[in-house]
Amino acid sequence: MGKATGFLEHSRELAPRRPVTQRINDWFEIYLDLPEEKLRSQGARCMDCGVPFCQTGCPVNNLIPDWNDLVYRGRWQEAVRQLHATNNFPEFTGRICPAPCETSCVLGINQPAVTIKQNEKSIVERGFREGWIRPEPPKVRTGKKVAVVGSGPAGLAAAQQLCRAGHSVVVYEKADRVGGLLRYGIPQFKLEKHIIDRRLEQMSAEGVKFITGAEVGNNVSVEDIRLEFDAIVLAGGAEHPRDLKVPGRELKGIHFAMEYLPQQNRRCLGDTADPTMEILATGKRVVIIGGGDTGADCLGTCHRQKPLSVHQFEIMPKPPDERSPLTPWPIWPMQLRTEGAHEEGGVRDWSIATTRFSGSEEGQVKQLHAVRVGPPPKFEPIPGSEFTMDADLVLIAMGFLGPVRNGMIEQLGVALDQRGNVSTDQNYMSSVPGVFAAGDMRRGQSLVVWAISEGRKAAAAVDSYLRTTVVGRIAPQISAAQPIAS
Repeated sequence: MGKATGFLEHSRELAPRRPVTQRINDWFEIYLDLPEEKLRSQGARCMDCGVPFCQTGCPVNNLIPDWNDLVYRGRWQEAVRQLHATNNFPEFTGRICPAPCETSCVLGINQPAVTIKQNEKSIVERGFREGWIRPEPPKVRTGKKVAVVGSGPAGLAAAQQLCRAGHSVVVYEKADRVGGLLRYGIPQFKLEKHIIDRRLEQMSAEGVKFITGAEVGNNVSVEDIRLEFDAIVLAGGAEHPRDLKVPGRELKGIHFAMEYLPQQNRRCLGDTADPTMEILATGKRVVIIGGGDTGADCLGTCHRQKPLSVHQFEIMPKPPDERSPLTPWPIWPMQLRTEGAHEEGGVRDWSIATTRFSGSEEGQVKQLHAVRVGPPPKFEPIPGSEFTMDADLVLIAMGFLGPVRNGMIEQLGVALDQRGNVSTDQNYMSSVPGVFAAGDMRRGQSLVVWAISEGRKAAAAVDSYLRTTVVGRIAPQISAAQPIAS
């Protein structure tokens, strides 16, 4: 695939980021576009591998060598079709996926990997510009109805697959807008929200119905859903945050990341926050606890709100600059990753554990007390390394512990696994017949690309389940690997 000598003739080249001094003053995406000639050169670097490990490294098993070859040859419309054959939403993964495919690239053994993620984004954006990505509703309806609870990437993927199989699909979203984590969790500078809206327009035209402000198990009855629909797909995500249970946690000014990030996304969408509930970094000394993607999202958001200072702490030791020998190719490497938010400023520090917070007489946080620790799993405090840092705002970005159990999950009575996620069989069905689960609600906190993969596989399982109950007709059947219309 690609050009036989492409990897020898062309070096890896990524699209440039907008200057830091410019982008921290707005909320637009930070990456510029590469001209078509350079994109085709990057596609040419893809080798004719005997075993394309990139495909197995990708949770949706993208046909990466195929569409890289088509990019190199300038056959963009065919590339759009190949890209959508395995991925419902490449415009999302092409922006926010950490690209496990690239860490599995065979070229990456001794050279910089192929720019797979960049090529993916370029293909789908070309498809939208040219009008090649259109609604394609099913020709035949099965008469079966499916409720999808949650409109994040897993729920949307399941809904689109099931609708295109001919079933009537209704997506219930408890927020006021559709998109779940994509809408309110991912900052605007990583994913502008009109990108979501144009895909929702396609899905609506195909027949998917969206109902917002509908929290199943609260203002929408679980029993009513079970009576009205032939199957239910639970795709509500892993929204139970991991807390930091130390003295002083109750002080004002200490918030979970998912209390902070949605507020700014709402501002970007034109909403006005309640002044008494507003969380802003402007003019404050901010500490972010957690060094992962969510912490980086908080960091980039803080920069744009003009804080006095920002520190990001991580309890794990600093990763090596290059791939650790403990994580050899082609598995996901342990190594230092620098996001766009990190190059915008702030101080990153590792091997730090917060021990307590102290505050003012009014109950406002004023200081964070911490200690440096040894390696995992014990994280033993290092004597004499204790320190105190002034802090007006603390953001906890320590990950998530699974789905929220009270409400819908309790009322449905579905069994949970040892980690507290919805337990399913190999067909994504829960312990309650006809109730399926996908995405973070089933597997725990994970990547957007895994959510899409789960949504597709759950949809195939639901379709198979519904076919067994169809009498007097033959319903179209789908599979997780079947190409879908673009």
